[in-house]
Amino acid sequence: MPIPRFVSDLRAHVGHAPLWLSGVSAVVVDGAGRILLTRRADNGLWAVVSGILEPGEEPGPAVLREILEETGVEAELVRITSVDTAGPITYPNGDVASYLDVCFLARHTAGEARTADEENLEVAWFEPGALPADLTESSMQRIEKALRDVPEAWFSLRSPTDP
Repeated sequence: MPIPRFVSDLRAHVGHAPLWLSGVSAVVVDGAGRILLTRRADNGLWAVVSGILEPGEEPGPAVLREILEETGVEAELVRITSVDTAGPITYPNGDVASYLDVCFLARHTAGEARTADEENLEVAWFEPGALPADLTESSMQRIEKALRDVPEAWFSLRSPTDP
């Protein structure tokens, strides 16, 4: 799985120490209401499309870039559905990272879904009621928040340190 250059540069200084990174994710739906998922190469689990923002990159263009790079699908953004945190995650190489994630609902506009990079093993469309059993918990939560019929984005009002 390719590591962005700026993260590699940071890792040269901090080793495997925890990093706090900005991420984006998308719940992409097609005209039939199916959800686009990727089977990640790093853990073998199904997940919504996600990625790390490059320095100075805006979340909207970043998530559209990730969708196209990972799945070959073009999409348009509908709205922000949630802002939350994930991690800490320990990767197979020992790196530890936590993420601030901005999740979007996106609509498929063009392109056939396919495995378009080495970050994923498979790419497929799933009916909302027939999601794979080995879907990441964070993706399940993002899907639930994205498919709510409300205009507001979800965010936590509690700190992880609150009782």
